[in-house]
Amino acid sequence: MMFNINELQNKLQEANEWFKKELGTLRTGRASLIILDGIHIDSYGTKTPLNQVANISIEDPKTIRITPWDKGQIQDIERAIAIADLGISTSADGVGVRVIFPDMTTERRIEISKLADAKLEEGKIRERQIRESAINDIKSDDLSDDDSTKAKEDVQKAIDDTNKEFDSIAKIKKEEIITL
Repeated sequence: MMFNINELQNKLQEANEWFKKELGTLRTGRASLIILDGIHIDSYGTKTPLNQVANISIEDPKTIRITPWDKGQIQDIERAIAIADLGISTSADGVGVRVIFPDMTTERRIEISKLADAKLEEGKIRERQIRESAINDIKSDDLSDDDSTKAKEDVQKAIDDTNKEFDSIAKIKKEEIITL
């Protein structure tokens, strides 16, 4: 029986997608729709994701426009965004809500950059767990010594490649945070 490297690569791809999504939630000073992904509002007694009760679009580089399908939910949307404490402000009008991304202070940029580092470390912890699981699978398979060594090398190469990708993604994000 041979170790299935495709399963490992799928798990690493899932970790990569998770990491990108996590970094996307960090505010950079530029309007980004992903920052609102975690916002849920009380819609007719049910907690509903914001994108399921409104159209959301980028109005300009520092502003997102939220146009609810039910205008009665404008206050609920403002309240949900305020509770999320994302460091953004809102302004309601008769049509919907504008989400305004204020300029960030140097201290806030440093703080968010540290959050990016924490997310990077969390991603690497996930990678280590995936690697450990793969190594355990290799040990439990009935592989020859050569096949076992080759499988472990393949696992390590996949982990190293993902680590490089994580580092590259984090570096780009930190540059966005510091320069925008």
